[in-house]
Amino acid sequence: MEDALRAVSLGVKCLLVADEGVLWLLNRLRASGELPADTTFKLSALVGPVNPASFAVYEQLGADSINIPSDLTLEHLTEIRRVSRAPMDFYVEAPDDLGGYVRIYDAAELIRRGAPIYLKFGLSKSPGIYPYGAQLRDVALGSARERVRRGRLVLDLLTRLGANGGMSPLGSRLPGPLRRFTADADLPSS
Repeated sequence: MEDALRAVSLGVKCLLVADEGVLWLLNRLRASGELPADTTFKLSALVGPVNPASFAVYEQLGADSINIPSDLTLEHLTEIRRVSRAPMDFYVEAPDDLGGYVRIYDAAELIRRGAPIYLKFGLSKSPGIYPYGAQLRDVALGSARERVRRGRLVLDLLTRLGANGGMSPLGSRLPGPLRRFTADADLPSS
């Protein structure tokens, strides 16, 4: 919690969260005004909810964006979208430690079924860069350039497929109203 509070005090607007209890508490702090209202919480890819019920629970705990595993089928995305408005985060190219899946040619259908969805590039078959330090600077910069290049390839593919409309404006980060557990349901009665 101290790391989150310090990051927000330094101006960080989005926090990556990998624990249900921490997510619940951060959301309560945001709701009470102890954290800025425009602070957003992204559920880590290490959590990876795989069904509509767990995805909806994370939304109600306070997640504003939820990473889902890259091996989910298109039908899974459709089912998840039926129960939640929270944006999905989806690696169209997952890092090897998250499965190494490459789903670039599914991008148009992922958008159609999962929107709002953030497509991400983790570069399979590339060296890990975490924890980052000066010794990995060149590797990190090369990986960043390659992620941008692959993002451009996907944007070009979406244009060729006629699926490039409806993208959020650059800089948008607030998902709009999402479902949350009510304050009364948050605390056990004594």
